[in-house]
Amino acid sequence: MSRSSDSDTMYDLTDVLAFDALDSVRPGSNILVSGPAMTGKEDLAMSVLADGAQAGEGTLIVTTGDRAENVLEDFLERAPEADPSTVSVVDCRGDGSRRGEATADGSYVYHVSSPGDLTGIGIGITECLEYLHNNGAENGRFALTSLSTMLTYTDRKTVFKFCHVLSSRFDSAGYLGLFTIDSSAHDDQTLQVIKQAFDGMIEIRDNDGRREARVLGLAGQPSDWRDF
Repeated sequence: MSRSSDSDTMYDLTDVLAFDALDSVRPGSNILVSGPAMTGKEDLAMSVLADGAQAGEGTLIVTTGDRAENVLEDFLERAPEADPSTVSVVDCRGDGSRRGEATADGSYVYHVSSPGDLTGIGIGITECLEYLHNNGAENGRFALTSLSTMLTYTDRKTVFKFCHVLSSRFDSAGYLGLFTIDSSAHDDQTLQVIKQAFDGMIEIRDNDGRREARVLGLAGQPSDWRDF
């Protein structure tokens, strides 16, 4: 994991997923975590963020399915050494309004009306990044779970553009981004369009009851499938 506040420090994800391609990931990189339902995509993404939070990095989560309080509770259990004031959540299960608020523990939550409110989500991400920076998190990790929910609200080209905009934003902030997608929920053309917005991909599959992963696009040739 990165140990410095220097935004040029590379991210080492191998404590979570032991692939050579993940031992030195450039700040600003966005990675698509793709696999069928129930293969552990969100769990993997949260583990990567928790590994960074334990080392003092900032954490930003966009949740399209679970409530912010549940996400925060689960995350802080994963990363008990994390400073709650450097953890933030954009909650897309809102009541129709856009608003941000600090929790009693000092985390920051921004509420958005729905997973289709991409403008609101973008505003929330900006506010969360500012909050994290003001609390001393000069670099960090981001996860959006999941793009599949967004794609039920809007079309693939709009989601692609949204991911591309976020790529530039995280590049400026020095953050690492992870985005999950249910590969079994979309046709091949949709998946191909979405993939183009990312620097690399972690693919996950179930092989006779064993979870396997491989890494594509981050360093050289695709890795072999291996258990994780």
